[in-house]
Amino acid sequence: MSETTRITTLDGDKDFMAYVAQPEGEPRAAIVVIQEIFGVNAGIRRKCDLLAEAGYLAVAPDLFWQLGEGIELDPDIEPEFQKALDLMGKFDQDEGVRDIEATIKWARQKSGKKVGAVGYCLGGRLAYMTAARTDADASVGYYAVGVDGLLREKHAISNPLMLHIPTEDGFVDKETQKAMHEGLDDHPKVTLHDYEGMDHGFATQFGKRRNEENAQLADKRTMAFFAENLG
Repeated sequence: MSETTRITTLDGDKDFMAYVAQPEGEPRAAIVVIQEIFGVNAGIRRKCDLLAEAGYLAVAPDLFWQLGEGIELDPDIEPEFQKALDLMGKFDQDEGVRDIEATIKWARQKSGKKVGAVGYCLGGRLAYMTAARTDADASVGYYAVGVDGLLREKHAISNPLMLHIPTEDGFVDKETQKAMHEGLDDHPKVTLHDYEGMDHGFATQFGKRRNEENAQLADKRTMAFFAENLG
């Protein structure tokens, strides 16, 4: 069962929309699904639905709400892709993490269970920031961008984090990938997986970017990770 709800900001003076997918029966845990630069679109909603089918309460907050509520874009349509890049440039990532923290709080109250987070693209970067800045019980980032600039925060990661790294990512060059490995390979809470020959967006639910074999492999690893760390 799916629905939309509204989540109160940490400051308590505003609220924002979120898509919620409910499992049948009591949830095993909750997972916050963090959007790409394309908003809470059909692909992100499907990610939530699949997690609900696996027994999790899944919630995707509309992180672009301060730029315009309900933004949904298709990465395979060039003007919409360009609009998404423009929105990313205007988006306040620190405020985004605060909204993720508010969503974690909501999900913990709603489920009464542990809460994890999984993010894609921009959401992958935000998943790393979530691991460093919030009390999320476990976090996963797919093709996170710019993590080399966030390595100074790695000491704050106290719960498990998994990152999926495509080796031919058009937005994350080899030097950045090397810095990620050098900075995080020996971190006791962080696991990195490389996907040879894959480009950014290979695990998207819909569209041209998806690579079925590697998407399934990454998702299998993610589900095993959440089963181990969330329940």
